[in-house]
Amino acid sequence: MTRARRSDNALTRLVRRPGAVVALVFLALLTFAVIFADVVAPIDPLTQDLARARELPSAAHWLGTDGFGRDIYSRLIHGGGSTLGGALLAAVVAMTIGIPLGMLGGYFRGWVDTVVSRFADVFQALPTIVILMAVIGAFGNNNTVAMVALGVAMCEGFIRLARAMTLQVRRELYVDAASVAGITSGSILVRHVFPNIRGPLLVQLSITAGAALLIQAGLGFLGLGTPPPAPSWGGMIDEASDLIYLHPWLLVPTGAIMILSILSFNVLGDALASDRPGGVLAGVRLPWMKPLPVAEQPVAMSELVPADPKAVVSVRDLTVSFTDRNSTFAVVQNVSFDVMPGEALGIVGESGCGKSVTAKALLGLIAPGGKITGGQVTINGTDVVGLSNRELRKVRGTTIALVSQEPMVALDPTFTIGAQLRESIAHHTGRKGRELNDRALELLRLVGMPDPAQAAASYTFQVSGGMAQRAAIALALTGEPDVLVADEPTTALDVTVQAEILDLLRSLRKDLGLAVIIVTHDLGVIADLCDRAVVMYAGQVIEQGAVDTLLTTPTHPYTRALLASMPSHAIPGLPLDAIPGAVPAPRDWPEGCRFAPRCAFATDACRSAPVPILAQHGGLSRCIRVDEVLAQSRNRTEERNIA
Repeated sequence: MTRARRSDNALTRLVRRPGAVVALVFLALLTFAVIFADVVAPIDPLTQDLARARELPSAAHWLGTDGFGRDIYSRLIHGGGSTLGGALLAAVVAMTIGIPLGMLGGYFRGWVDTVVSRFADVFQALPTIVILMAVIGAFGNNNTVAMVALGVAMCEGFIRLARAMTLQVRRELYVDAASVAGITSGSILVRHVFPNIRGPLLVQLSITAGAALLIQAGLGFLGLGTPPPAPSWGGMIDEASDLIYLHPWLLVPTGAIMILSILSFNVLGDALASDRPGGVLAGVRLPWMKPLPVAEQPVAMSELVPADPKAVVSVRDLTVSFTDRNSTFAVVQNVSFDVMPGEALGIVGESGCGKSVTAKALLGLIAPGGKITGGQVTINGTDVVGLSNRELRKVRGTTIALVSQEPMVALDPTFTIGAQLRESIAHHTGRKGRELNDRALELLRLVGMPDPAQAAASYTFQVSGGMAQRAAIALALTGEPDVLVADEPTTALDVTVQAEILDLLRSLRKDLGLAVIIVTHDLGVIADLCDRAVVMYAGQVIEQGAVDTLLTTPTHPYTRALLASMPSHAIPGLPLDAIPGAVPAPRDWPEGCRFAPRCAFATDACRSAPVPILAQHGGLSRCIRVDEVLAQSRNRTEERNIA
């Protein structure tokens, strides 16, 4: 059965913010009114009626009349064409000049970068008003020429932003891979660099449009814009200033439309800059606002996490071991958790903690030399532990699918993306002929590919890293699975594309009812996407619970240390917390608590014997000093609030 598709792009992210929706609707209605001014405002804006001069709003004149009896509403709508159109023209000219130059300078560096930077320096040094005065003096009150000149003068901001973002993106591995593959520099800039810097550039465009609108109105106020009696917002403000004592109302509608327009551009820029207000702890209840439950008696983890018959994935005491020439050693021990339909579970920890081994074990994907030596992994009622590869192939893709960390490795570079999708669809669903191609294009649209047909015809080295990750997600969806395992899907991507991939996973979970298991070392990703989290250290689950609880009341020193080491939790004037040492190798695991050598709370009792996992304060924790951890976490939060 074909599932509903939901696009996930800049527009859909905008409409999730109420302020942005209001701004977008206002600008859309204003643009519609300006384009169809003769219909929306049928009264001639130049018609004078001195007998009705300086009237307040009425049924005949919705916003009143000016000093010559002309309809203010009609003049606002008809004057918006030159004002808004001029501002947008200036912004587009600035963008058209600035973005290519900035990308060229940032990508090629050397003398190209020097020339581009000096070009930007010239316009930064010259006052914009001086440039406009010179242009108006040479060409007269020509609004189009003046706005083109304004756009040239304002291109400096786009140049510097595009250059800085390109310098960052050009260091990414997928850009190097495209260059090594023989892709031309122009194609790399268009296909790989620009898609990853367009977010900040959209923000710059909205801000530039607001600034250009203000400057354009200022020129009209000075009499250097659209010649009277033709209406313009700046000219109407000038007329209102002459009648400020006789008819103060005249300034209200023109001033209001200016303020609302500029404010709308700025609100859109703010919405484009961040689609998640607050931060990872926004709206979360502080720990001391509610009493904490008393710790329960220690029992086995499989008993603390009773199997739920409704769970789509149920893991009980999973142990994965590897064998070399001399010995066998475990890398994951006694891991237990459930994943419910439609739920997002995060597995978090440093590199070497066993996160990826645990996730891949769910699909029976154990590296050579390793095997599952204990426990159960039940997926939709079927225990997959011990199944042959032939039996596992019936589960992989159709029930549970994997999105790997490196999309360039997950996709075969010798085949097009469409060919790989069609092959997988045919294997899982048995479709043939045209149905294969239609389903492939449908999946590419589902994961947000802007041009599915082009993406299907492209090889992996012809698409950006973000597009390759989207293609890898589409490949994982070919068998219409119930569970999607994402193994650090955003690690190799820049910040802008990371946000897009996380939004995509969120929308797939909502629209398709997928259960998502995401492996990451970033607690921000956990806070953004997940309902519950499993914190792993040295092959063990050391804490498990709801994300809100883990972020506000961590009961294990390791979870607390991970949170404290996040830059967003730094206290001004104090060094950023860091976890000393490194995760021990499986052969070097301590006898007692495995985190004890790096833990500030460790005592002899922690080092003398293994620490069992306990049901404590609404979650599970493998620590015997939970109360001290909670007390210090509260003190740290208070210090941060004071700072």
